[in-house]
Amino acid sequence: MTALAQRSILRDRRLVLAAAFLRALATGLMGVLLGLYLARHGFDAVAIGLVIGSGLSGAATATLIVTFFGDRLGRRFTLVALALLAALGGVALLVTEHLTAVCAVAFLGMVNGAGRDRAAAVAIDQAILPATMGHAGRTRVFAWYNVLQDAGHAVGGLAAALPVVIARLAGITELTGYGWTLGLYAALCLAAGALYLALSPAIEARPNHEGFMPPLAPESRRVIAHISALFAVDSIAGGFLGTALLSYFFFERFGAAEGAIAALFFAARVANGISHLGAAWLAARIGLVNTMVFTHIPSSLMLIAVALAPEFWIAAALFLVRELLVEMDVPTRQSYVMAVVRPEERTFASGVTSLVRLGGWAAAPFFAGFLMQGVALATPLFLGAGMKIAYDILLYQEFRHLKPPEESAGN
Repeated sequence: MTALAQRSILRDRRLVLAAAFLRALATGLMGVLLGLYLARHGFDAVAIGLVIGSGLSGAATATLIVTFFGDRLGRRFTLVALALLAALGGVALLVTEHLTAVCAVAFLGMVNGAGRDRAAAVAIDQAILPATMGHAGRTRVFAWYNVLQDAGHAVGGLAAALPVVIARLAGITELTGYGWTLGLYAALCLAAGALYLALSPAIEARPNHEGFMPPLAPESRRVIAHISALFAVDSIAGGFLGTALLSYFFFERFGAAEGAIAALFFAARVANGISHLGAAWLAARIGLVNTMVFTHIPSSLMLIAVALAPEFWIAAALFLVRELLVEMDVPTRQSYVMAVVRPEERTFASGVTSLVRLGGWAAAPFFAGFLMQGVALATPLFLGAGMKIAYDILLYQEFRHLKPPEESAGN
């Protein structure tokens, strides 16, 4: 590889990482803001769950399109288009108040109330990044990708306090402050799209096959099918635990103020960032699958403890311990999936696994709102934690013997 090609690859990697950070800023902001914004407009738990589910359904639909057509449409074109749609969704929320209209806007704008950036653009990012590093550095670059995302989520979550700050400084109503903050969300999405415009042609996949999907090796087909089924279980559990719903839980259960909730989720995203770097270090010593499972189960137990906590400060402390562990499976999972399929299968594998995760995230909030209102406020926390533990056990049983290249080489 020439020095010029190496510089181009490095530049593309930096652009993808920078855009991911900006997109995560927007996602972290919306994750905390959405539930509070809707509550200020008089939406109850059921309606909030419907809006969140609609936004995640839109994200799932976009991921479906990316899975089958992203490489043909062009990765750069697709990434820019996704950024523009997200920005338009944020602006449209300002002028819609009826539940049906808000759900439609959330769907078309892929409004992400889960608080984590795991949508269609991430599927393309994951397909691009492995080609910029060798096997030994793959998990590390995914770790830094997720560190930057969680840094964005952290700052974005903290920025959810802006409506109150803006209202006090400018002497306007808090609802107007929410409007200005939604404008910031749209601007961040547009900035990410501008960075994607600067990507080089080298990031394109140039598919040479007919039909919707690349020809898959039999082993890759089996791996994608089995791991996607397991990811579906984990994602449904995660859909019960989105940031907007957790924010609503802390708000209703403990009467926590917006500023306190924003500070908590800022600290949580910082904890997530630390866990990603720790995951890369740990995976190099005990393996990707072991890291995914043996850090995830304790995090679910912490979530159960959060639901049982009697006071906000206790629940917040337990929640932060959970956040130090819960994201260790993210860079390891991404690295693992990209490692056990062939390079030409990566966009499809990334899209399918992202799609099933988004499908679960989209479906669960519809039920979570009803459970919170009709059964008990903490019901989604218990249900989500139990499902995640079951997922970890099944994942370990199924994949502990399938090693990525860097681990097989050491055996």
